[in-house]
Amino acid sequence: MDGSNHSTVSEFLLLGLSESPEQQRVLFWMFLSMYLVTVVGNVLIILAIGSDSRLHTPMYFFLANLSFTDLFFVTNTIPKMLVNLQSQNKAISYAGCLTQLYFLVSLVALDNLILATMAYDRYVAICRPLHYTTAMSPRLCISLLALCWALSVLYGLIHTLLMTNVTFCGSRKIHYIFCEMYVLLRLACSNTQINHTVLIATGSFIFLTPFGFMAMSYVWIVRAILQIPSASSKYKAFSTCASHLAVVSLFYGTLCMVYLKPLDTYSMKDSVATVMYAVVTPMMNPFIYSLRNKDIHGALGRFFLGKSFRG
Repeated sequence: MDGSNHSTVSEFLLLGLSESPEQQRVLFWMFLSMYLVTVVGNVLIILAIGSDSRLHTPMYFFLANLSFTDLFFVTNTIPKMLVNLQSQNKAISYAGCLTQLYFLVSLVALDNLILATMAYDRYVAICRPLHYTTAMSPRLCISLLALCWALSVLYGLIHTLLMTNVTFCGSRKIHYIFCEMYVLLRLACSNTQINHTVLIATGSFIFLTPFGFMAMSYVWIVRAILQIPSASSKYKAFSTCASHLAVVSLFYGTLCMVYLKPLDTYSMKDSVATVMYAVVTPMMNPFIYSLRNKDIHGALGRFFLGKSFRG
């Protein structure tokens, strides 16, 4: 292939986790099951929160948006993966690959920023309970969500536009489950220094800043909880943060498995780690948030069984 211009690349080949037909059949049913569980779980969270006025609070407002983001995220990647596993044609167009990359980058950033706003919500609820209603007003919640969306869209646009300037030559094979930025940069035959520099600069802002904010929020939350005299009140206060902490740990833990390493050491083994943050995390979030949440249980019961249900 002539690599003199990136426009000569009309498509890439998404080879996925395995080229073995037997393993591909197993992977197809595994990913299909995980996708259906993810869709059902996140849709139920959205329906429960949307249908019950008792859950129209800042915490559940952000949770519903987190579920929507996870739903959008898996729908951007898994259906194409399932098609590839079932067909001999593994191709994805150049435009389709960049589109998938844009939504992937934007939605990961959005997930991260929403988790940071949820940490702020928990900080206000526990450290400034008397000011919670005014501090977390509907107007502020909508403004925070709009800011999250704006930053995520901008973050995705920056990296997708930079990728359009990259020249590809040689192999078009992507040994991955979707069009991921690091993998595409490894296929480049042009200078990608600017991509790396911007990735580090914007990634530090979009990911490390919210992470630092969340860490500081929980320092103040823990200090506030330790000052509560009653053991039962301490447990109740901590339980309102436990689900969020679990999701944050899962999100950052899986991201670090993939991205906290130099680009030149990036290997195909990282595909397995990618499955964790791209498939497993969105699937687990509804379970983590609803497992011991009586409000969600009650809202779902009322949604399916009627107003007479008592959760």
